[in-house]
Amino acid sequence: MNLLLDTHIWIWNDLQPDKLSSQVAKELASANNGLWLSPVSIWELSLLVEKKRLDFRQELHLWVAESARDLHLKEAPFTWEVAYELRFAILDHGDSADRILVATARTYDMMLVTADDKLLRTRDLKVLPNA
Repeated sequence: MNLLLDTHIWIWNDLQPDKLSSQVAKELASANNGLWLSPVSIWELSLLVEKKRLDFRQELHLWVAESARDLHLKEAPFTWEVAYELRFAILDHGDSADRILVATARTYDMMLVTADDKLLRTRDLKVLPNA
């Protein structure tokens, strides 16, 4: 199964693994699943660091590279097809990053791993809830 990690799931996996449900932790660790990350998650992470909501003991780009290596993350690129899908990724809230994640998951036929209640209620989106 191809799993697209929501930004908070990706961060929690490393910094706060106790926040992950046993099911999500199991699926992230399974060799049967491909783990994918959107570039928008790196942008969101950068914003959290800029706002001083997260602090790393190393340079951000080094942490991202280490995380990508440890999780065997693949990039789910923001392509023209993802941009076209944004027309249909209408959410009941104004978070552009969430909209891109929804469009990415739909375009690449991935399951979005999230704890975000708003995303869990999104129609026509395969989700693995962190519950």
